[in-house]
Amino acid sequence: MQWQRVKYSRVKKYDLSDVTVVSVCYYSDLVIGDMIGSVPERTPIILVDNGRTTTFDTVPDNRNIKILRLTTNQGFGKGCNEGAKFATTPLLLFLNPDARLDENALSMLLEGVAAHPSASAFNPRISTESGKAYFKRRSYLLPRAQWMKRGWPDTDVEVPILSGAALLVSKQNFDSVNGFDENIFLYHEDDDLSLRLREFGPLLFIREAHVIHSSGHSSVRSPAIAYLKARHMAISRIYAGRKHGRPLPALSTILQSLLLLLSPSNIFSRRRRAKALGMLSGATLGLQLRKSDNGKRPI
Repeated sequence: MQWQRVKYSRVKKYDLSDVTVVSVCYYSDLVIGDMIGSVPERTPIILVDNGRTTTFDTVPDNRNIKILRLTTNQGFGKGCNEGAKFATTPLLLFLNPDARLDENALSMLLEGVAAHPSASAFNPRISTESGKAYFKRRSYLLPRAQWMKRGWPDTDVEVPILSGAALLVSKQNFDSVNGFDENIFLYHEDDDLSLRLREFGPLLFIREAHVIHSSGHSSVRSPAIAYLKARHMAISRIYAGRKHGRPLPALSTILQSLLLLLSPSNIFSRRRRAKALGMLSGATLGLQLRKSDNGKRPI
């Protein structure tokens, strides 16, 4: 897919207090302090404790921070939706707890909102700790013809999909699409949201806004969690694939899980074995789900 450069058409300029950071936390005590420290003091923050797994001992008491505790882990999308309900600002920034805003990142994102009033949602330039590009250039829910090249675009451009690691959207647009699909417990929820937001306007990448994402460290790493995540990945892949008309989502997920299970790397890693078994379990369950079930069968 060719990058589509966008023209500037500046309108209202937003202030740092016009956006609320919403972060869904799951065993996130080791990283949440750095994330909070990167957010400007004038910007309100809503922390959603998914399943009472985070103590928030490092959260300062002199900031505009609200902690919302969900008794059970109801999924990333549900957590985001619950947090967004308490936001009173015109803009929302969904930010992973293991992400950090670089200096002036939020200001540059807000400049992008003002410069591109027709856009429906935005991603900053996201990198890993080592500086490697963390750019969502493709999605299982997109036809291959819409995939983009590796690496960041060199300017603000329209993109086909957004990453949920740092996603800025107006509360009006978010509410108009009914937020995240709560039938998706984990994985593909940001892809699904992006495709629905695209109906309200283009999705944009803002080059000068930089966010650092310590990918995979927003929750603890263990065989049990690897199994759980892989299981939900498979279930979500099948559900979202059916929702967006992808070819043979159940069969392709089963085949992918079998290839993962047969990988030689499983011999040396309990965590990899757990991931493979979790994906196979989820794919098997996903096969049993009909489109009419709407993904609500207990998992």
